[in-house]
Amino acid sequence: MTHPQRPTPPADAAQRRAVRPTIVYEVEQLPAFDAEFYERARTGMTLVSETIVPRREGRTIRVPKGHLFRIVSVEGPQVGDLNLWNAADLTERFFSGKTRALHATHVTTGDRLWSTLPSLRPMATITHDTLAWYGYDADGGGVHDVIGTRCDPYTNQLLKGVPYHHCCHSNLTRALATTTGLPLSEAEPLVHDVLNVFMCTGFTHDTHQYFMKASPVRPGDFIEFFAEIDLLAGLSACPGGDCGSSHSDDVAPCYPLKVEVFAPRPESLVGWTSWARNSYVHP
Repeated sequence: MTHPQRPTPPADAAQRRAVRPTIVYEVEQLPAFDAEFYERARTGMTLVSETIVPRREGRTIRVPKGHLFRIVSVEGPQVGDLNLWNAADLTERFFSGKTRALHATHVTTGDRLWSTLPSLRPMATITHDTLAWYGYDADGGGVHDVIGTRCDPYTNQLLKGVPYHHCCHSNLTRALATTTGLPLSEAEPLVHDVLNVFMCTGFTHDTHQYFMKASPVRPGDFIEFFAEIDLLAGLSACPGGDCGSSHSDDVAPCYPLKVEVFAPRPESLVGWTSWARNSYVHP
């Protein structure tokens, strides 16, 4: 990628660049992650459903509030693209940008997945992540990103001139349409930017371009969530496989993913209440 030549830096360029950064959102006032509560909810939970998401396809799963769900690697290294909707109101859906701003470019245990405006509330809380050990590598890569969008057929057509129907955007659209009965034209606008589950990504140090590299996920690894509201979750098993080489084609080896839903012991939720919608009111 080429760019026009940059202008000559001003005399005080170094001073301007040296300005101290300020964290945009001070999040100390948010309720802290209650590790004791979520561990109590996990203890003795009962498996109530399993869904296999076939390779290069998508599926939706209903998760009642107060339940937990896991996305599990089952056969080989595989990345998944996750959408979340309020099961009773599909216009309230996962807001990856605000999640990134409130937490980080990559999320793990203790982070929350926030919903779109005007609701702006936690939809799910990450309660366990077997890849939390990864952190950030020398390339600046981390796991479970909220910076990428989702592979889609429109960008693929733009860059390659080739139609491809198993992009994550398309998989999620078809899965949502199948579940809700909506025509594809109405389901598609409800599909949104994702949590890239298991995906290892970052920005290059030199050009600051978004990159992907082979995911460290292995069979048996999982990321687990607590549903803070009634959820409809959509998951696509990305055609990029472990996203170490390519995506939006049938070249990469791909594997299915499994979604498990668990019911906690009722007594473990005593005192817990689902998050209310944001209290802001327009003047």
